Amino acid sequence: MDSVPRLTGVFTLLLSGLWHLGSSATNYNCDDPLASLLSPMAFSSSSDLTGTHSPAQLNRRVGTGGWSPADSNAQQWLQMDLGNRVEITAVATQGRYGSSDWVTSYSLMFSDTGRNWKQYKQEDSIWTFAGNMNADSVMHHKLLHSVRARFVRFVPLEWNPSGKIGMRVEVYGCSYKSDVADFDGRSSLLYRFNQKLMSTLKDVISLKFKSMQGDGVLFHGEGQRGDHITLELQKGRLALHLNLDDSKPRLSSSPPSVTLGSLLDDQQWHSVLIERVGKQVNFSVDKHTQHFRTKGEADALDIDYELSFGGIPVPGKPGTFLKKNFHGCIENLYYNGVNIIDLAKRRKHQIYTVGNVTFSCSEPQIVPITFVNSSSSYLLLPGTPQIDGLSVSFQFRTWNKDGLLLSTELSEGSGTLLLSLEGGTVRLVIQKMTERTAEILTGSSLNDGLWHSVSINARRDRITLSLDNDAASPAQDTTRVQIYSGNSYYFGGCPDNLTDSQCLNPIKAFQGCMRLIFIDNQPKDLISVQQGSLGNFSDLHIDLCSIKDRCLPNYCEHGGFCSQSWTTFYCNCSNTGYTGATCHNSLYEQSCEVYRHQGNTAGFFYIDSDGSGPLGPLQVYCNITEDKIWTSVQHNNTELTHVRGANPEKPYTMALDYGGSMEQLEAMIDSSEHCEQEVAYHCRRSRLLNTPDGTPFTWWIGRSNEKHPYWGGAPPGVQQCECGLDESCLDVRHFCNCDADKDEWTNDTGFLSFKDHLPVTQIVITDTNRSNSEAAWRIGPLRCYGDRHFWNAVSFYTEASYLHFPTFHAEFSADISFFFKTTALSGVFLENLGIKDFIRLEISSPSEITFAIDVGNGPVELIVHSPSLLNDNQWHYIRAERNLKETSLQVDSLPRMTRETSEEGHFRLQLNSQLFVGGTSSRQKGFLGCIRSLHLNGQKLDLEERAKVTSGVRPGCPGHCSTYGSICHNGGKCVEKYSGYFCDCTNSPYEGPFCKKEVSAVFEAGTSVTYMFQEPYPVTKNISLSSSAIYADAAPSKENIAFSFVTAQAPSLLLYINSSQDYLAVLLCKNGSLQVRYQLSKEETQVFNIDAENFANRRMHHLKINREGRELAIQVDHQLRLSYNFSSEVEFRAIRSLTLGKVREHLGLDSEIAKANTLGFVGCLSSVQYNQVAPLKAALRHATIAPVTVQGTLMESSCGSMVDVDVNTVTTVHSSSDPFGKTDEREPLTNAVRSDSAVIGGVIAVVIFIIFSIIGIMTRFLYQHKQSHRTNQMKEKEYPENLDSSFRNDIDLQNTVSESF
Repeated sequence: MDSVPRLTGVFTLLLSGLWHLGSSATNYNCDDPLASLLSPMAFSSSSDLTGTHSPAQLNRRVGTGGWSPADSNAQQWLQMDLGNRVEITAVATQGRYGSSDWVTSYSLMFSDTGRNWKQYKQEDSIWTFAGNMNADSVMHHKLLHSVRARFVRFVPLEWNPSGKIGMRVEVYGCSYKSDVADFDGRSSLLYRFNQKLMSTLKDVISLKFKSMQGDGVLFHGEGQRGDHITLELQKGRLALHLNLDDSKPRLSSSPPSVTLGSLLDDQQWHSVLIERVGKQVNFSVDKHTQHFRTKGEADALDIDYELSFGGIPVPGKPGTFLKKNFHGCIENLYYNGVNIIDLAKRRKHQIYTVGNVTFSCSEPQIVPITFVNSSSSYLLLPGTPQIDGLSVSFQFRTWNKDGLLLSTELSEGSGTLLLSLEGGTVRLVIQKMTERTAEILTGSSLNDGLWHSVSINARRDRITLSLDNDAASPAQDTTRVQIYSGNSYYFGGCPDNLTDSQCLNPIKAFQGCMRLIFIDNQPKDLISVQQGSLGNFSDLHIDLCSIKDRCLPNYCEHGGFCSQSWTTFYCNCSNTGYTGATCHNSLYEQSCEVYRHQGNTAGFFYIDSDGSGPLGPLQVYCNITEDKIWTSVQHNNTELTHVRGANPEKPYTMALDYGGSMEQLEAMIDSSEHCEQEVAYHCRRSRLLNTPDGTPFTWWIGRSNEKHPYWGGAPPGVQQCECGLDESCLDVRHFCNCDADKDEWTNDTGFLSFKDHLPVTQIVITDTNRSNSEAAWRIGPLRCYGDRHFWNAVSFYTEASYLHFPTFHAEFSADISFFFKTTALSGVFLENLGIKDFIRLEISSPSEITFAIDVGNGPVELIVHSPSLLNDNQWHYIRAERNLKETSLQVDSLPRMTRETSEEGHFRLQLNSQLFVGGTSSRQKGFLGCIRSLHLNGQKLDLEERAKVTSGVRPGCPGHCSTYGSICHNGGKCVEKYSGYFCDCTNSPYEGPFCKKEVSAVFEAGTSVTYMFQEPYPVTKNISLSSSAIYADAAPSKENIAFSFVTAQAPSLLLYINSSQDYLAVLLCKNGSLQVRYQLSKEETQVFNIDAENFANRRMHHLKINREGRELAIQVDHQLRLSYNFSSEVEFRAIRSLTLGKVREHLGLDSEIAKANTLGFVGCLSSVQYNQVAPLKAALRHATIAPVTVQGTLMESSCGSMVDVDVNTVTTVHSSSDPFGKTDEREPLTNAVRSDSAVIGGVIAVVIFIIFSIIGIMTRFLYQHKQSHRTNQMKEKEYPENLDSSFRNDIDLQNTVSESF
């Protein structure tokens, strides 16, 4: 491609930069007084105390000494005509000389024509300027951003209550020069290049425009190869089409690259700047900027022949345009430093004019009005009464779905005409008494903020409603009543003092703008209404449309959808993962640790590592165990993957996708104490790292896209595998097993655990292309444990101590959350100050939390009163939030306190001091106690690290179990850790992180579990021996027995406790009743029967037997069934053993127990506890070290899953705590890696066939042998005579089941 056009593009960009420097230089020292030399005729006002125009320049003392209106009210204003458009940078005010008349606050309005005013705004709100405190002092204000206008209007808002409105004013600035072109909607300017093709790598295009039309092309250029750039108005928004890819479709079929701005058809100046460097583009409209990247491979924009401004002419067809042309004015139009309008004014040959383009801005004298109040705004205009028929038309724009547009009482008894907006649809009704004689509905979604035209015509019984120049079908007039116009037309609402017949408003008043009101085909002069000479009004802004797009910018966070009414905006947070008024708050917790703290067990969860921050939620698996909480993130390739045919010139690569962004993964890793990924490389003649000194053949890519030549088990920077560190490699000359290059399968497997390099994002393999060379790899899920922030705590032990952090930046949304505990009466948790703004959280009394904030409109305080004391040295939770919609405070689970935020005034929280935690800048009212897990807008503050270097503050805070001990259930003990706590389930029959997981097992016929009460035994390495010490010679003063069971067998023996000659037995009788038998002496046996139901009903039942001294209580299924007091002569002896199921040692069992002991117990027992001993748990978990003996088959299972199922047919259910199951990859790879060789495949198939054949023969032999043995057993077995046939069947069924295991 020719380089000349590219050089030209760069050169023009340089000229553009010089132009911008020149234009900014002209604004230097732009502070000349502009009003002091104006003639008295340049001043005008809403009214004047003298009845004539009063000059009101600053420091004027002659005459009336300034301006005062005839009446001091909110409708007054003072304006000046500066003669030409100037740049205004500052204003100043005084009161009226020698009087008590001055203004204490005011607003400013600007206009180019003296019509269609624009209010001055700062922070996107109508700005209120502070006025004077007396008549003579000067109050000067520098404008935050300069304004270019000819007319300035001062609008008093408040004044001296002891006087009247009085003003002397000055405006400061300088002259403003500009080049303007006026396009009439049928014209354009063509800028023709000096060569056929203009190819630019960089572009800068800037302009200002104003228009009343919502659609029209501002400029367009295209190349024959498909490149194009177009800027056009679409429904009051600017759409930029930019294409650098030749294959992309043309403008007519492609959506815009980006759309920006809103309500740009307001006949006010709007600035546009487009900056492009290659594919990177900045697009700015007024103060809003959007950055985007164009698609395609090219960096240059190739435009053929010309650029057109104002429209897209069709070649060869003069006056014909491809799309709707721009209708309005363009100012200071620069394309890469070229002043297009200046060239056109000087009739340079590069510019070709199509149609009529003039060089001054002709502005229509249209007066808009704004209906401000939804309850009291209205406009009354007179009409000509008793005309046969009716004709009314106007334009409106609004964000509200509902509102009255027009109500008029028709004459001659014709009824009332009602025009309203209901649900975004225009509804016309002719109401006569209680009878509705006509109704028309038209349009939809008319509350879109765009201008819509409405016209009503009634002639000769025919009514027509036209919307946006499309006539709706006429209403059917069945009564043939003639319509006669009335004499009063109420627009927008009704006065309070009228009857329904005069003005009917079934819904709320209209809030929005109207213009171009015609009655009886005559335009209405709204300036006369303002001056009081025509009609009447209330709560209107005349000569001003103050509509505001509250969804630009979109303050709904995290992709929330913004909608709005006239006064506020709303956020739809559906499918975002966030909630709250502005979609600020995450629905998900920040880590698996928090889910565990809430009592959750293992499962899939979404975690949001930065809370309300910009990162979205990520799905993880939380494996919550007793000692650690693991967070696992799976990727897209977890299987063992076979690789062949890779070499350095043609490497094998595989990228791993974790289902989330790298930022999300990094946030999760950084907030964890430890992270790891298991990596396995199985090899046969495939080298891994090529140790000791060679270039690695395999490497992996980590989070920073860096190459890492070390393998699992080795630290970073060491080109080794795990075997190299412990000197156990196959060949001591190499540091990896695979580097020995053996012709047999081996592997290198280990864990990568350097967090700054994780996760593994890609693996590259280059040595599987030699003879007999192959490899297989597997990279496990990313696994982390330990939340570095949830237990991050500090203790403040002096009132003058505090921690300081950088300024809290939260202009629009601020959320603060933390835990605290204290015994102090009061203290400040945190404080951050600005010049005027501040934010503060404190415990103001033992039962009150106060959240105070000021964004410039005065302080707002929220106070939550707690019914219980908060200084009880227990952990309490606080969450405070402020956004553009509301301010809120939540303490623990108490009702959330909220207060709506004002829609007007200041809304940016601007802080500049350090953030003080635990105190204030004045070192007063400091906090004494602990603060933990402090988050600000999702950002986690490391309190402990800062406390290490701060006096008066200690890292850490003990005492978690005092608050959270109740989370450990079923006798589990809460044990303190430095970071949190854990539940010790040693003395509980349950297990799991909260001692809530049942430990249960299936008993078959004859199964016996016997626990001997002799010497103590250790059940965990960390628990002292004495904690479980129970000796045989100690007689228990109390007994607490609890267990659950499911069975279909009766009779059966559930539990038998032996204490020398005495015993305690729990059994089910033949009829299914529950029996507890105490033998405490040879002469007497206490029998307690509970026959509330048949307990052998395949349902879960819970039994508790509590003996305190001589008082006995028995609960079944959580209901007290029996209470009994043993006599004082009874003596309780020390117990020797406890048996579950069949008692193997026949110790003189009485007849009832012997019957039940025939089979023992067939069913499921769960969570068996005797005082501090859990015998069933000991048999299943600690069989090698506990004094427990198991005879017969004992299979761990879940009793809960067996309810209403035949317990005799239930098999053991095995579950995995980790869903990302792994095979043992350290085994030889003979069966794990499938070779592509047909020979090897055939050999494997033959081997498998032979193995299965052998297994089949052996199985049949063993089955026949066992069947014969079973038959002999059945012949030898004699059933007791008192067993019925169904019970025998159960026994037979059980035998069948037991043999199947």
